[in-house]
Amino acid sequence: MLRLVVESAKIEPPLSPPPRPCVTVYFRDIKKRTRVAEGNDPTWNETLIWHLWSRPLENDSFLQIILRDMGSKKKERFMGLATVLLKPLVKKPREVLFMKDLILLNHSMMPTDCTVTLQVAHVIYRDTEKTGGGDPLGMTGREAAQQKLLVPGSTGMRSALSSKPQHFQVRVKVFEARQLLGNNIHPVVKVTIAGQQHHTRIKMGNNPFFNEIFFQNFYEVPAKLFDEIILVQVLNSSVMRSKAEIGRFQTDIGFVYHSPGHTLLRKWLGLCQPNEPSSGVRGYLKVTICALGVGDQALVDQKLLYGADTDIEVFKSAAVPMTTAYLQLFIYCAEDLHLRRYQPASPMLEVELIGEKLRTNVRPQTDNPIWNQILTFQIQLPCLSSYIKFRVLDCARSDCRDEIGAASLSLSHISSTGEEIEGLYSGFLPCFGPSFLPLHGGPRAPSRISEEAASIPDAIGDGLFYRGRVLLELITQIKANQDSMMKDLSQGVARIEKHQNRQKYGLCVIFLSCTMMPNFEDLIQFEVSIGHYGNKMDLNYKPLVSTTQYSPVIYDGNIYHYIPWYNTKPVVAVTSSWEDISFRIHCLNLLQFARDRLKANLDTLKSMQSPRDPALLPQWEKLRRDLVEDCRRPLPYMTDQPKATNLDRKRWQLRSLLLQELAQKAKEAKPRDMVATVEGWLCRLNAVLPEPQMSLPDVMIWLIAKEQRVAFARVPAHTVLFSPAGPLHSGRFCGKIQTLLLQYPEGEGQQDMPLAHLRVCMWLGNVTDSKDLQLLRQGNMVVYAEMYENQAKYKDHWGQQGLYQCPNFSDVMGHKALPKSEFKAPPGWHWQDSWRVEPQRRFLLDVDINKSRVLEEVYENQERDVTGTWVPSAVPNTDVNGQPAKAQDTVTCPQGWHFKKNWAVELNHAVDSEGWEYGVGIPPSGLPRVWTSVEKNYHSCRRRRWVRMRFRNHGELGSEEQTVSFLQMGLASEEEEGWEYGSLGSKFHLDPQPQSRFRRRCWHRRLAPNKDTDVAPIFLLEGSLAMDLKQNPKKEENKAWSWTQFRDSWRPSQEDRRLPNMPFIYCTLEQPHYYQLFCYIYQARNLMSNQILMFQGPFVRAVFLNYSQCTQHLQSSSAPTWAQTLIFQHLLLHESPQDTRESPPLVVLELWQRDARGKESLWGRSMWPPVVWLDLQDWMLPPLRWHPLVKELGEEEGEILASCELILETEKLREKQLPLLSVPWKDGVYMLPKSIQPTMRKTAIEILAWGLRNMKQARHPQLLVECGGESLRTEPIRDFPTNPNFPESALLLTVFMPKEEAYAQPLVLKVLDNQDFGRQTVVGQASIDFLQPYFCDPWARDYLPPQLPTLSMKKQQKVLGFLYEKFWFKSSKAEDEYEHEVDWWSKLFWATGDDKSPKYKYQNYHTLKVYDCELEAVPAFRGLQDFCQTFKLYQEQPKVDSPVVGEFKGLFRIYPFPENPEAPKPPRQFLAWPEREDFPQLCLVRVYVVRAINLQPQDYNGLCDPYVILKLGSMKLGSRDAYKPNTVDPIFGTMFELTCTIPLEKDLQIQLYDFDLFSLDDEIGTTVIDLENRLLSGFGARCGLSKSYCQSGPFRWRDQMPPSYLLERYAKRKGLPPPVFDPEGDSVLYRGKRFKLQNFESKAPTMPGLGPKKERLALYILHTQGLVPEHVETRTLYSDSLPGIDQGKVQMWVDIFPQKLGPPGPPVKISTRKPKRYELRCVVWKTAQVDLVDEALSREKMSDIYIKGWLFGLEKDMQKTDIHYHSVTGEATFNWRFIFTMDYLAAERMCIESQKDYIWNLDPTSTKFPARLIIQIWDNDTFSSDDFLGVLELDLSDMPRPARHAKQCSLRMLDAEPKWPYLFPHERFSLFKKKTVTGWWPCQVQEGDKWHLSGKVKMTLEVLSEKEALARPAGRGQSEPNQYPTLHPPLRYRCKILSFSILLVIAYMLFKFIYSAPNYLAMSWIRPGLRMQPPIKIYNLITLPTANPPPLATHAPSLQPVTGHQLPLLQAPNQHLGDIFPELPAPQH
Repeated sequence: MLRLVVESAKIEPPLSPPPRPCVTVYFRDIKKRTRVAEGNDPTWNETLIWHLWSRPLENDSFLQIILRDMGSKKKERFMGLATVLLKPLVKKPREVLFMKDLILLNHSMMPTDCTVTLQVAHVIYRDTEKTGGGDPLGMTGREAAQQKLLVPGSTGMRSALSSKPQHFQVRVKVFEARQLLGNNIHPVVKVTIAGQQHHTRIKMGNNPFFNEIFFQNFYEVPAKLFDEIILVQVLNSSVMRSKAEIGRFQTDIGFVYHSPGHTLLRKWLGLCQPNEPSSGVRGYLKVTICALGVGDQALVDQKLLYGADTDIEVFKSAAVPMTTAYLQLFIYCAEDLHLRRYQPASPMLEVELIGEKLRTNVRPQTDNPIWNQILTFQIQLPCLSSYIKFRVLDCARSDCRDEIGAASLSLSHISSTGEEIEGLYSGFLPCFGPSFLPLHGGPRAPSRISEEAASIPDAIGDGLFYRGRVLLELITQIKANQDSMMKDLSQGVARIEKHQNRQKYGLCVIFLSCTMMPNFEDLIQFEVSIGHYGNKMDLNYKPLVSTTQYSPVIYDGNIYHYIPWYNTKPVVAVTSSWEDISFRIHCLNLLQFARDRLKANLDTLKSMQSPRDPALLPQWEKLRRDLVEDCRRPLPYMTDQPKATNLDRKRWQLRSLLLQELAQKAKEAKPRDMVATVEGWLCRLNAVLPEPQMSLPDVMIWLIAKEQRVAFARVPAHTVLFSPAGPLHSGRFCGKIQTLLLQYPEGEGQQDMPLAHLRVCMWLGNVTDSKDLQLLRQGNMVVYAEMYENQAKYKDHWGQQGLYQCPNFSDVMGHKALPKSEFKAPPGWHWQDSWRVEPQRRFLLDVDINKSRVLEEVYENQERDVTGTWVPSAVPNTDVNGQPAKAQDTVTCPQGWHFKKNWAVELNHAVDSEGWEYGVGIPPSGLPRVWTSVEKNYHSCRRRRWVRMRFRNHGELGSEEQTVSFLQMGLASEEEEGWEYGSLGSKFHLDPQPQSRFRRRCWHRRLAPNKDTDVAPIFLLEGSLAMDLKQNPKKEENKAWSWTQFRDSWRPSQEDRRLPNMPFIYCTLEQPHYYQLFCYIYQARNLMSNQILMFQGPFVRAVFLNYSQCTQHLQSSSAPTWAQTLIFQHLLLHESPQDTRESPPLVVLELWQRDARGKESLWGRSMWPPVVWLDLQDWMLPPLRWHPLVKELGEEEGEILASCELILETEKLREKQLPLLSVPWKDGVYMLPKSIQPTMRKTAIEILAWGLRNMKQARHPQLLVECGGESLRTEPIRDFPTNPNFPESALLLTVFMPKEEAYAQPLVLKVLDNQDFGRQTVVGQASIDFLQPYFCDPWARDYLPPQLPTLSMKKQQKVLGFLYEKFWFKSSKAEDEYEHEVDWWSKLFWATGDDKSPKYKYQNYHTLKVYDCELEAVPAFRGLQDFCQTFKLYQEQPKVDSPVVGEFKGLFRIYPFPENPEAPKPPRQFLAWPEREDFPQLCLVRVYVVRAINLQPQDYNGLCDPYVILKLGSMKLGSRDAYKPNTVDPIFGTMFELTCTIPLEKDLQIQLYDFDLFSLDDEIGTTVIDLENRLLSGFGARCGLSKSYCQSGPFRWRDQMPPSYLLERYAKRKGLPPPVFDPEGDSVLYRGKRFKLQNFESKAPTMPGLGPKKERLALYILHTQGLVPEHVETRTLYSDSLPGIDQGKVQMWVDIFPQKLGPPGPPVKISTRKPKRYELRCVVWKTAQVDLVDEALSREKMSDIYIKGWLFGLEKDMQKTDIHYHSVTGEATFNWRFIFTMDYLAAERMCIESQKDYIWNLDPTSTKFPARLIIQIWDNDTFSSDDFLGVLELDLSDMPRPARHAKQCSLRMLDAEPKWPYLFPHERFSLFKKKTVTGWWPCQVQEGDKWHLSGKVKMTLEVLSEKEALARPAGRGQSEPNQYPTLHPPLRYRCKILSFSILLVIAYMLFKFIYSAPNYLAMSWIRPGLRMQPPIKIYNLITLPTANPPPLATHAPSLQPVTGHQLPLLQAPNQHLGDIFPELPAPQH
């Protein structure tokens, strides 16, 4: 097996906010990925394993490493990629490849600063499973073992995707089909991608070749897109549509996306017909399907389009469905299907699986339907879907469009492949139930990435509202028991009836606090429901205490609001009835406990970053010990559980085996790779954690305002369920405090942040277990009935008059009348006392309660009298709206406040000198609409504003204590009546206001339970207090109510539809507790996303419940550092300290930024619980930790380094001076304690400043480097347009930096432009947050400073170069015209592994490396940034899409100075180069564009017309006239040559455009190459090294210098002495070692044209130095229209030749190969054993045989033989010649044809197809269509050798992989090599689903080139010239005899006609007349006595006529007398 250990990665520049990196690794199309880490320096130490099975490593095996940011919601998920070649492991399998800091490449294949560290090893082990043999097309897979059935998504956690729409692309490439069932078919492939249809061209035959690709682009939410279907159908276009489908393959896009590499690469798909389950596989289709998102790279397919697949595993791919199974869904019934409040539904259940939908019958007018039906799905195993979807539709209307509810089942949760357990565990088939499945509908919850997603069933598509449950059961069978897809169940299903044994459950929720809320003007309340229970809008159930009392929200003094519950906490109690599934939930909670403890121990282990930490091994032992303890805890036994289902037992077995295995592994684990090992355990535990049969719905908590549900929180029921078995069996939050984040439903409100933080304590359990229910350690439960007495002010008197529609006694909202007399105590309760007035003081809290100062205002109003004098108005004092207010003299100061200044007139706005503003009163209000500061005569009103500032007293009581004392205050005296003054819907006050016209007061009456019961009294509060419970409709639990009964028993009226009045439950906490909170905030980092650089005025706001403080505001910074402590003193919490320590409130740190205008915007927030100390005995300062900053729900955008602790103020601590801890104070803020402040040390930062690039706006730029308060500037670049390099390169900056690298401050680069008049402006900047890659050891011995390459030659070298050019290249010019045996394309096909390409005896001397990626992405070349790195510069002001304004090229080295000042200073790491005359450098650049692969189609026909455009600086090369028409895989074979100056022109853009005749050309994609990096790189990337040094021949040396000079220059750059060659050139001294040529060449090479020994030896040594070889790189194209989406790939390479190095070598000829014209002559001699289908007159079988033949793809040139008639033995002789002409490309083994698809097409379309001969045998019929007898398909490049005799001919000849007992395959050959062959081949025909032998044909096949065909002409058939060979007409004896017989009959008939014609003609023409009187009577003359005849007489009465004895000879003339003599009468008888 292959083992890869992914250790760590380094992301630089650091991203801000922090990324969530994940490494994806591809090996042989199999993708594996690591876990998702966090931060810019992630560490995985994770091991990935690939089993090699029977495929050993090969020389070209490689690993593709891709680093992605899984937390990114934008379009930059892709961070970099690299390729690791595994060739060293092939040579030395025992070695371990240690790849440290492999440089990754970006989208443009440019090297980045990101690196990855990993180890690769080849572990050899004995194979345990063999997969050889069998049918190559997988036909034997039907008998595969059924124990391991693949279900997608069964193992591994899928990566979380964004909930926002993003770009996707789906590609489907159809290669070919094989073994399609059918005779004489015309197949076409129909591909449907998410409803969009695509069709291939129509082909002929059973093995068609298509080679067509289809693209479909999407911009959709991933969750929705992944449910779309990909349907591939193969149709027979020659028959009717209803019978046209041969087979289909269907999957969803999600299955493809989660496949390895997001691709099904060259998979053979099994085609099946869903309507014919028994038909099996009806053929195979070879396709590539890929689904790509932003940043995903399409896999490169280097194989030829057509050829035999040598890998047998491709036919046994998981994508080939070989096993058919049947999913039987037993749909029993449903309950509580509520959609509309007062109208029953007509439900129907719809089930969907992989696009197929089945529906039950409609049950009209019922909410509780009973279906009792079976729905059967036929599926293929593996099942290519992830979910089974259920939808209940309301069919009250005919369209059935109203959805009641929906649910989904994950197949990975209800089945197992057996891969979860190591060993012989075989898994189980999908099964479910019988169990209830909850349905949900309505608005959906916004998608969110949560840690707990593993324990909650996936319900992304489900709504928030509970809509009932469906009782169903699922069984999977391999053989079906029935044929129909839908069947009714019998009535014997009483065991599954929905009326199961139900138990009563109680749900109690205590609301502790609700903070960080927005401002609600209306009163709000919370509703708790589980299912329909507790839903106050659903009147089908008993009213329950499911809502809290209405409450206002008040301001917290900063930006948020909160609900003032304080010591009186509202409580809700909801009772419900459900079936008992405690056995199932106990098992789930035990697993959840084990998982949580393992996760907590793992987090602690990860926090120990240093391997030398002394606590590391103890923590490892604790983790193992806890895991063993948890795994050995037995799960509840399911075998004896009567209610357990089959799935319960299967999952119990699976979970038990997994726990046993984990316990054993934990016991034996060694302290190596600890994190990776534990993460593997955690992942396996998460895989078995979900519980699909959770019939209890989730607990929903809704925030209600204005009777509308605004926000929600969802709590899974099992997390709060109580179990009497113990706390481990109970939910983890049962009876514990938890913090819930309220969210808006999808599409409502602000989605990016939670609405509020809600702290609750919940308990759910059987009511029989609630007797001693005590959720909090402190607090008393009290129950009140509540009503309000309302009065109105009418004629200055308070009373009932003037209330209008408001009743005298009502609820708090004044909507419903609640007289005292109608209140009745619920059963089990009694009134404890009488009604009393209790003011609800939380409604009366001052809005300014949390403000330190308040501005009061009063407007003084005057009006004109009759004389025009200003006098006081009728209402002299008002507010700003004109409402009456108190006069400023009567306004008193509230308690706890004071005034510093008296009333003053406001003069700071548009008023006159006295503060008056004037206006004209407009009736009816009399108030002016517009006020002005200038008085006019027509003004009738004026006013002025009096203001006064009120300040809070800083006395003994704080604001919290004052609020609590105010809330606890009762009626001060009996005279007070407790009235509240105001108006409904507005604020109420204790004191009457001038404008008050309404008042009310609250009456309470306390309830008490009658006696002690076995149930908690709060669960007995069922029913309304204000009406008779018997009249209230209630839900019967043991009887199904029909709608008719419900309607007849109770028809609600308009008044009864109002909500019932329920009592309120409170938990009073009398004893408050005070705390102090310390927030230590140091720094934020990784805040730079790819565009935004730094923050403007960042500050942190710390929020704790309803308290908040802010840090100081900093200047703009990308990594702001505050180093500040925020102290919260005297914090009030009412729950007990023990409860607070177990579940403390969360501390929220929010990062804000403030722009220059003072506008503040929230960037992100981080939440975590503080460390709680109840005493300071064991107190220790909490260390600083990095916490993620979340910008949106689940989207991390940075990290903040902070820690918090909460300390209880005990009596002893209160005596101390506040604050409790001593924190240093400086400049008005608290600083960090010294113990956690980072330690600083003197550090050196060396900068290699090479130059600036692409700075278009700069004139004289210079670089400014800032770090840690220090800065350094370079000298300005004076001649920037001509030389953009810095004059001085090596710089040194000394700063003080923290010792801990995690606390290091960022390095900021700024580019300043020096303009006229001494102005300097910042034109670009960059921030390097992650400095760890630049730390180094300055004393390292092996360190080599970067060396500048020498790009010029000495004089003697120039002379040699001149001779080199003159005598070498000129002498070889004559060879250019010579056509060699091989060309450059031969090297390409050798490199791509085409073993059938033409052999060349010198092939090993000429190798070519084909990279599947960009050259910069090859790890060995370090991104070609070994000399300097490239840093992108952005604009100074941050913007959302801040463009790149330039680049800085340079490098950094950071190292500490010695602490001893007398110690020697470290050596400099960068050297100064005084002479740099080689730059800028004039270079000749040759760009070789070979071909493009899988381009994005741009035309409507699914193709494009691509052409290449090159851009370099201002130059542009390429012509649109050279486009390749109608193709997505163009072969360009073009070389572009241009001259440029580097670095002024360094970015080479290769653009591909689509040619359009009338419109603008569309850009397909672009890739960019940095030529400067290739020129400066020490890996020789400017020109790849050839394998051999050839001076002549087709592969000549093309570099400017011979290998010996290259080796000398390489040694100089590496700081080595130059190599010394001996005079003969066969040995060299290099690096202190002697190398001899004979060590590389065992014998003298015989290839002509090789160079001298010296050059060959130097080249051998150069190849060992890791330089870039001669290569072809594959670059990905990207387009701005679809950012981040792969638009195709282009294969190319670039050669760079500096002018100062001399003339370049000859260019490489890569012009495209032209196909050769061939002529195929096929002579059909005869047939044998042909099936006979007709019957002769003799009932003998016979056929009239003829042969039809054509070449595949050239069906228009179809030819036929003559007909061999009446063959009764199956033999037929023809001697007939077929002649076919084709254009064949031998290198690709493909034929090429160019033709126009339509007459209006501009250009022909070139199609490639295999050279395949198709021979068909037919039976000729005269009056009906001919009968098909058999077919033979021969691949001319790989055909079976024919048999010599007909007896030896069989179908086994056609099998490429024979079955037993034939162990050896039949010999195969290529006709193009053998030229001619003669023999017998078998023909076959399909009968049913099988093929059998239908005849044999003897042929001679001969392939001739065009010249040979002209030299040896021959005619078709038997026509002239009939030669080579001469074909004589066949001697068909049976046919000759038949023809002779026919001719004989024809001759006889002609003779008879000629003989009788004269007589007839004479009698007809002459007509002789005979006169006869009477009729002639003939007498018997034989009886006369005399011999002489008597004379003829007319009358002879004596004679008797002979009537009965006429002579026979006279009969004929007697019959024809009438014809001869028509005038004679008829004879008389």
